[in-house]
Amino acid sequence: MKLAVLGDPIDHSLSPIIHRVALDAAGIDGTYEAIRADADRLRVAVDQIRHGTLTGINVTMPLKEAAFRAVDRVTEVALRTGAVNTVWAGEGAVFGDNTDVAGITGAWRRGGLPDSGPVLVLGAGGAASAALVANAGRPIHLAARRPEQATSLLARTRVQGRVVEWGTPVAGAVVVNATPVGMGGEGRLPERVLEAASGLLDMVYHTEPTAAVRHAAACGLPTVDGITLLVHQAVDAFERWAGVRPPVEAMERAARAAIASK
Repeated sequence: MKLAVLGDPIDHSLSPIIHRVALDAAGIDGTYEAIRADADRLRVAVDQIRHGTLTGINVTMPLKEAAFRAVDRVTEVALRTGAVNTVWAGEGAVFGDNTDVAGITGAWRRGGLPDSGPVLVLGAGGAASAALVANAGRPIHLAARRPEQATSLLARTRVQGRVVEWGTPVAGAVVVNATPVGMGGEGRLPERVLEAASGLLDMVYHTEPTAAVRHAAACGLPTVDGITLLVHQAVDAFERWAGVRPPVEAMERAARAAIASK
């Protein structure tokens, strides 16, 4: 089995470590490579999947929308988010899915975040689209620095929700940080947003807990970080390729050990 993750930048990716654990646990002889790629290189990889020289790929920033356009068929989830992060072949076609949505759902359960009540999503990009679709049916509030982008995102994902001004707290909401704030260790979310919340899912991760995770924890809130999310979306991706569910706990331990060593 030959697998890869494509993006730019890519050197920081924990995916090779996570999927090495999955391959070993499944007893599969395979490789998983991190490849720095642009849209042209992505199309080459999709053709390799089509011709059987590559089993499947993950796609990360900034290529998820390009992957959506490059594959033959997409799942309903990918259609609503407009993004693809997992690609594989089957039934004479190359398929694309967005396992970030399933990853959010799995990480949400693992972190013990409230399974009812409002959700406040921060951001209006691809990560936010996955968070909206994952929480469709709950009272959704969406905040972005450009409100028109938030309005457009709700329409595109076909999720019922309300656009609120950036920095507006929503009482009892689980806050989902779907912005890059905290990715490099810098930047802070509006503190009053967290202080009114019932939990936090921070979709980014860093070598140390982000400022948002630290502040939410200090407020006594349940928190889930981007590493847990990364592992859970990887679990669903691996199932597409191998047909077996890999060990979540072992994959997360490997990811946290790797990030701690950086």
